[in-house]
Amino acid sequence: MSYKPFDLSQKVALITGGNGGIGLGMAEGLAQAGAKVVIWGQNPDKNKAAEERLLAHGGKVLVQQVDVSQEAAVVEGIAEALRVMGRLDFVAANAGIGGGAAFDELTTEQWRRVTTVNLDAVFWTFREACKHMVARSKAGDPGGSLMVTSSTSAIHGAPRNQAYAASKAAVSSMVRGIAVEFARHGVRANAVLPGWIRSDMTAGLQAWDTFNEKAIGRVPMRRWGDPEDFAGIAVYLASDTSRFHTGDSIVIDGGYTIF
Repeated sequence: MSYKPFDLSQKVALITGGNGGIGLGMAEGLAQAGAKVVIWGQNPDKNKAAEERLLAHGGKVLVQQVDVSQEAAVVEGIAEALRVMGRLDFVAANAGIGGGAAFDELTTEQWRRVTTVNLDAVFWTFREACKHMVARSKAGDPGGSLMVTSSTSAIHGAPRNQAYAASKAAVSSMVRGIAVEFARHGVRANAVLPGWIRSDMTAGLQAWDTFNEKAIGRVPMRRWGDPEDFAGIAVYLASDTSRFHTGDSIVIDGGYTIF
């Protein structure tokens, strides 16, 4: 039998926040590699458009309207995905929000809004995924891969963005603990740290000439990142090619962090 390192035809992948931006870029890569794909998103129009794009690749697609800020919705979302798809091999906790404000004016409500989506929701998503993957392992079918979308904000200063940065640093630490605890079941956990990426979240910055000159001008590759730049890392981490790669924080930023 020939070695097919990135063949995901026997895999089921779930991507939260998969109806746009980085999440959709990942989902398309996974679908193109043959995976059955589940995406979560709250906007019905974006969900429908994403579903059509993914179905064009010929595989099975499940779109769920899940509010990741609600624990019960996450628990039920995972349960439904398992009922429909039968299993989950790769779970990417990608849903996230910003919410910048001057630190000395940041309210507890603003802080909680960001950390609930960016941190608590990751915890709920991975907890439920781990339950499934451990049960499968105990039944003789070990393995699974978890990936969280962190941010380079976790490793460099981000003024007016402390809640976001703190949440992204926290999830990077969370996956390291998961990687150690669940390695015995063949479950891997890694974080991906994007830099400046074109998305709805960065729309305002993309049109700001000064930002493009000062910040994007510092990127050695001299451009914004695009959602499709994350298809490859998703396919790699979902595939058996990465079966010995766990507990890592993988920076994808066009070289911005090292320059």
